[in-house]
Amino acid sequence: MKSRFLLLLLASASLLLAIVGPQLFSWSSPAADLVVKNAQIYTVDESLPLADSMAVRNGRILRIGSYSSIQDMVGYGTKELDLRGKIVVPGFIDSHVHLINGGLQMMRVNLRGINSKDEFVKRVKEAVRSSWILGGGWNNDLWGGELPLASWIDDITPYNPVFVSRMDGHITLANSVALKLGGITKSSEDPNGGTIMRTTRGEPTGLLIDSARELIFSLIPEVSVEERREALHRASNHALMRGVTTVVDVGRYFPGASVKDSWEDFSDVYLWADLSGKMMIRVCLFFPLETWSRLRDLINKVGQAMSQWIYLGGLKAFADGSLGSRSALFYEPYVDEPHNHGLLVGDYESLHNLTLASDRVGLQVAIHAIGDRANDLILDMYESVILENGVRDRRFRIEHAQHLAPGTPARFNNLGIFASVQPEHLLFDADSVNKKLGIDRAEKGSYLFQSLLRSNVELAFGSDWPVVDVNPLGGIMTAMKRIPPGWDTAWAPSESISLNDSLKAYTLSAARACFLDSDLGSLTPGKLADFVVLSIYTWDEFVAEGSASIYATYVGGVQAYP
Repeated sequence: MKSRFLLLLLASASLLLAIVGPQLFSWSSPAADLVVKNAQIYTVDESLPLADSMAVRNGRILRIGSYSSIQDMVGYGTKELDLRGKIVVPGFIDSHVHLINGGLQMMRVNLRGINSKDEFVKRVKEAVRSSWILGGGWNNDLWGGELPLASWIDDITPYNPVFVSRMDGHITLANSVALKLGGITKSSEDPNGGTIMRTTRGEPTGLLIDSARELIFSLIPEVSVEERREALHRASNHALMRGVTTVVDVGRYFPGASVKDSWEDFSDVYLWADLSGKMMIRVCLFFPLETWSRLRDLINKVGQAMSQWIYLGGLKAFADGSLGSRSALFYEPYVDEPHNHGLLVGDYESLHNLTLASDRVGLQVAIHAIGDRANDLILDMYESVILENGVRDRRFRIEHAQHLAPGTPARFNNLGIFASVQPEHLLFDADSVNKKLGIDRAEKGSYLFQSLLRSNVELAFGSDWPVVDVNPLGGIMTAMKRIPPGWDTAWAPSESISLNDSLKAYTLSAARACFLDSDLGSLTPGKLADFVVLSIYTWDEFVAEGSASIYATYVGGVQAYP
């Protein structure tokens, strides 16, 4: 009886095997959810730099190599994606964005790219229907360098307070209505770490630099939870269109502002989206340095990775302002303002003590420094903290590292500091930096990507969106070519870097810069299957034409764009 039952069972199994195929019963290799084949896969993994096929299951990479090496993973239900030779790269990581701010700016007056006073005024006039006119993105260098004034827009906004920021976020134009609301008059004093710009007679012009912005910013009605959630949705879609699958979000905090915004965005927006299944990209969150104990307590409670979507990164602070607002801190003065060296936006001793305390409990610290003196001050501080707290894998970061003194790149390496830099910023600085710093200082000390790499410093590329648009392909091209708009030749061509180094700075090095390299940054078995399909078939097309686009973006092996 048992023999007849076994024979019947074997016959049934044979029949089923003949119908559905042998892959259903492949015990050695579980069936993949997705197999990518006939592609040119740049893995950014030194153990296997190139492959043509990849198998994905449950959101992670099972195997990568030739199609013959993963063919046994094609089973019942496996989707095969034939890319017919297109290039595949790891999902791009944007190492420095203000994600909610970027999404909000998409919903406000957009002054990005305008090149005349008339267009500036026209855009503001079109937004008069709003009670507060908010937004920004203007760049005075595009219309010759003249800074806007409240008088430009006072006649068209007699009842509407206006508060629109320059593209770098460090200088904002307020109209007279807003100045009056903020109590800013001829007798007002500059706050610590900020400047109220004035006429020769001492009257406020409407321009507020760094912490002076808080005099009005605190009066603006709070953005609703619904608006911020919509901002996350818009921003995430925008990132996916550009091939970005992970961002380091340094929040809505700026010098002089309240630290609460970043924490409210965390609870009201990110946690809500995660619990609601509405997260679309992965985020690594950085919080204001002053709140280090709160972050420590949260990490102790829930761990560094709250989910596959939200990572608790570290802490962010500011050393100086920006080049565009002439508040970046330099050893030598600005050429066109010989009494101005820039400014330190906070108290150095407090910054040191907060960094020391944060590092002592194992938290990662990232500090904004643009001018050469600001960068050296932060390197000095980091060195002091390392000596006091001892050597460990801490991955301190400097955000921007935009202008460096001779010998400074080597100091980054000696201390193990990551340089979180934004290639496309140089496109907007190239025409104006010579006027501000002089040709010699500008060319020898600005955007020293190759000098940093030669010193074995790891670069993490980003955009600083909404300062510059999210655009990894554009950033890669800029880092390679360094040719600003309207130029025929490269700016400081000796600082250009290779395609491979540029790609790594948007992937594996970017992941390492926020301790995510065990999950992200390369197409390696075991890592999350975040990858981008490009429209091109060879990198030669990209280098020659610069016309590559994003064909598709996958997050966890699932198509997220288009």
